[in-house]
Amino acid sequence: MNARDVDAVRIVRASIRSPQILDKLEFEPPTLSESGGIRYLHFGTEWIQGAMRSSRPSELVLDYTQQMMAWLLFLEPKRSDTLGILGLGAGSLLRFSLRHMPCSAETVEWNPQVTAACRAWFRLPGSDRSTITHADAGEWVLDADNHGRFIALMVDLYDASAQGPVRDSEDFYQGCYHALADAGVMTVNLFGYHDSYARNLANIKAAFQGRVLELPEDEAGNRIVLGLKGPLLRIPVAQFIDRAEQVERKYGLPAVRWARALLQGRGGARSATF
Repeated sequence: MNARDVDAVRIVRASIRSPQILDKLEFEPPTLSESGGIRYLHFGTEWIQGAMRSSRPSELVLDYTQQMMAWLLFLEPKRSDTLGILGLGAGSLLRFSLRHMPCSAETVEWNPQVTAACRAWFRLPGSDRSTITHADAGEWVLDADNHGRFIALMVDLYDASAQGPVRDSEDFYQGCYHALADAGVMTVNLFGYHDSYARNLANIKAAFQGRVLELPEDEAGNRIVLGLKGPLLRIPVAQFIDRAEQVERKYGLPAVRWARALLQGRGGARSATF
């Protein structure tokens, strides 16, 4: 979910519906808009739920989706690892992950219409490394079968009302903590200016025993929060910046800027504790 308005784009009132779910009115039908070579996903309102540049579908167009990859500052995915994505949106995180990483990914999406829209409009990749599960993420994270499985969990759960995440309780974030492997990182998309921010931040801190980092709010109002699980990390600043430079070169993401933001107030000049 992105907080920018779309006055300049043309909303296309097309929708994709599955016959099996026509009677489930809680599902908002996806709608489509396009502007400047970028295709946007909506849930029937002006709020942007995801985006794809038609000429480069694996690119992360929106700033906040780039920041959702900030867990790469701490972990390098291997073929044997699995990523968790809660909220499919326009499939941006999934497309990027499958394009640039060797690991598998499981995406949890509540609305099957969103999955159908991604297949029709957003070049959802078909891959044996990708699993899409239609489920309530709030229940999914509490299922013991999903615990300890994921090197990273990227959480972006919004509906058409855009009134903060639809799953934001301490129990939910505790479930996210348990879903992570022994050493793992969760990234969550929040609205920094919204009343829900303080509540979400407090619940994340409680679930992650205070090991929480905040990136600065972007121009659209999104703010990414990271929750860390595993041994306490004391990292030389030079090593952390070096890792950020590696991420920037390999993935084309502004990771050095993220690293410098996270280093603010994190200990002495030579090392930082996370």
